Amino acid sequence: MFATLESVQIIDMAEDIAKMIINSDIADEYRQCLYMMKTNRETQNKINKFIKLKEQYEEVQRFGRYHPDYQTVMRNVRLAKREMDLDENVAKFKLAENALQQLLDEIGIIIGRSVSDSVKVATGSPFFDTRKASGGCSTGGSCGCSA
Repeated sequence: MFATLESVQIIDMAEDIAKMIINSDIADEYRQCLYMMKTNRETQNKINKFIKLKEQYEEVQRFGRYHPDYQTVMRNVRLAKREMDLDENVAKFKLAENALQQLLDEIGIIIGRSVSDSVKVATGSPFFDTRKASGGCSTGGSCGCSA
């Protein structure tokens, strides 16, 4: 592909948007929460405990309910997951991660709509899927085509 002035300008604008995202308060909060989660010894112990139990869970799943430790492993995995999810640092990280993902989804939709209202933007979020631009042939003929 040959670089045209227009494509170079688009790349420059994309880099500017990326810098704005990286320097945003939402990204700062995400990095701070990630750091707290990775450096807190108690949080890491909970995460590591869950990972070890998850490995046991995967082994038990090979045999299903017929495995002799099925009930024990299932209960222990659920308890460890709950303990990990209720950890303050993990909970804050998940909230910050969701906020950053929402920001990225919104930016993707804005960019997609600036190209065309019929551009589909994969967000992975049901909230954004209902707000995405409708139309086009994949909507069951609402675009007016005769297919």
